[in-house]
Amino acid sequence: MTALTTALRRRLRGPIALGAGAVAATLLLAGCVAGEGETAQADAPDDGATAAESWSADTLTIDFATYNPLSLVIKDQGWLEETLGDDVDVEWVQSAGSNKANEALRAGAIDVGSTAGSAALLARSNGSPIRTIDIYGQPEWAALVVPAGSDITEVADLAGRSVAATKGTDPYFFLLQSLEEAGVDPADVEVQNLQHADGKAALENGSVDAWSGLDPLMAASEAEAGSTLLYRNVDFNTYGFLNATQDFLDASPDLAQVVVDAYEKARAWAQENPDEVVNILAEVAGIDPAVAETVITERTTLDIDPVPGQAQRDVLEVVGPIFVESGDVSSQDLVDAALDELFEPTYAENADPSSIAG
Repeated sequence: MTALTTALRRRLRGPIALGAGAVAATLLLAGCVAGEGETAQADAPDDGATAAESWSADTLTIDFATYNPLSLVIKDQGWLEETLGDDVDVEWVQSAGSNKANEALRAGAIDVGSTAGSAALLARSNGSPIRTIDIYGQPEWAALVVPAGSDITEVADLAGRSVAATKGTDPYFFLLQSLEEAGVDPADVEVQNLQHADGKAALENGSVDAWSGLDPLMAASEAEAGSTLLYRNVDFNTYGFLNATQDFLDASPDLAQVVVDAYEKARAWAQENPDEVVNILAEVAGIDPAVAETVITERTTLDIDPVPGQAQRDVLEVVGPIFVESGDVSSQDLVDAALDELFEPTYAENADPSSIAG
C-alpha cells in the first residue's frame, strides 16, 4: 500500500448507509413535503420480470462536477448504466458550479444535480422546488486567493479592492462571511460576478485583486501561477449536497434511490481505490495529478453521514441570514421555510450500495 493510499483512506473512510430492506422496498420511497399530495410509487416487478422492465422512466439526467469527486467516480465506472440497463438512457451533464447546477435543476434540464449546501438553500428559498437526497462530502473547497506578489495580507485589506466571485455559490458566501468577520462592509468591495474558471483567469491576469476560489481550480492556480491562499476557514464551507427536483422524486422514486445507492457505492469505492480517485479528478479537470492529490487528500472529507440532517442545518442556519442581508433572498421567513422543506433523508437512510451492478 502506498503512502498516498494510506493517507487517502484515512481521509475518505466513512460510514456507508446500508439499506435494511430489499430493493423492491426502496421503490416505495417518496420525496414530497407536507401538502404536496401523494407521491408516485413504482411497483415491484412481477415474478420473472427483469428490473429494467419496471423502471419508472426511460431517461435519467444527472450532473457531474469536478467539485464532486463521487460524481466523477460513478460516471467513470459506468455503474448507473449497468444497473439500469438498456431501458434507461443515462445522460450526463457537466456542472461548472453550484449556480449552474441550480439553473439546470430549475429548468428541468437535469433530474439530479450537485451543489454546495448554501447554493441549495438559496435556490429553495427563491422558489426552486428541489430536495436534498444525499450529502456527498464536506469539502474545504472555497478560500480567498490573491496573486503571487500581492500586497494584500489580510481580509481587511480587501476594502477598496476588486474581488472575483461566482454569486449563488459557496465561494461567494465564503467571501461575505469573511468580510463580515473582518469588519469590512461588502459595499466597500467591488465584487465581479464571474464564473469560477473566469475568476481564476481574472486573478492571474491582474484584472482583479483577489478571487474567492473553488477547487480544483484554486489548487491549480496555487501550483501553476504561484497564487496564495489569503484566508481559509473550513467552517465557512457548507457541505456538498446532492439535490433532485420534486417532479423527479414524485415520478421516479425508484431512479432516485438508484442514484443514492450509487453514491454510497462510490463512497466505499473511493475508500478502497484512493489513487484512482486522484487520477480520475486529474483527467476530468485537466490538472496535474499532484494538484488533484492536494484537493482529495487535504481538502476533501468523505467520512461523513450521508443522511441530510441537523449537522447541515446547523451550518445553513448561519448562512441563511446572510442571504437576506445581501439581498439574495427577500425575507428570513423564506429562508426558514426552505430550511424546513429542503431535506429528504429517506433515500440516504435506505441506501443499499450492494444493489448497484459493477
